[in-house]
Amino acid sequence: MLEILTDHGGWSWVILGLLLIGGELLAPGVFLIWLGLAALLTGLVVGLTGLGWQGAMLVFAALAVACVIGGRLLTRRRSEEPDAATGLNDRGRQLIGKVFRLETTMTGGEGRIRVGDSSWRVIGPELLAGSEVKVVRVEGATLVVEKA
Repeated sequence: MLEILTDHGGWSWVILGLLLIGGELLAPGVFLIWLGLAALLTGLVVGLTGLGWQGAMLVFAALAVACVIGGRLLTRRRSEEPDAATGLNDRGRQLIGKVFRLETTMTGGEGRIRVGDSSWRVIGPELLAGSEVKVVRVEGATLVVEKA
């Protein structure tokens, strides 16, 4: 393996980077792509500076850590911000603040409301069927309501 790195210099790192990025297609998980990017950048550094294999290994190690941390921060922001702002994929949270009519009388603090074509379990004060209730929060798949 060391012979490949010393004989071909930066090109061996570029090839390794492309193999790792290609491996991401076979084993998706958004991890190999960052190591592949680090290997490509290492190939660029080695090609420009002519570093030996020991220096190239150190550059790769530093770039791998930087790329993985940077990639993690980049993907975390993309996956958390839209859901936090819109409640996408969290239908219960989208119902907070809305007013509905009770489908059944609240007995023992439990009842049901109709939201579109689905029926939701609600908990709250004792009220009669047909009363208007406002959703104040969500606890799992149950809506917590108060009299509107």
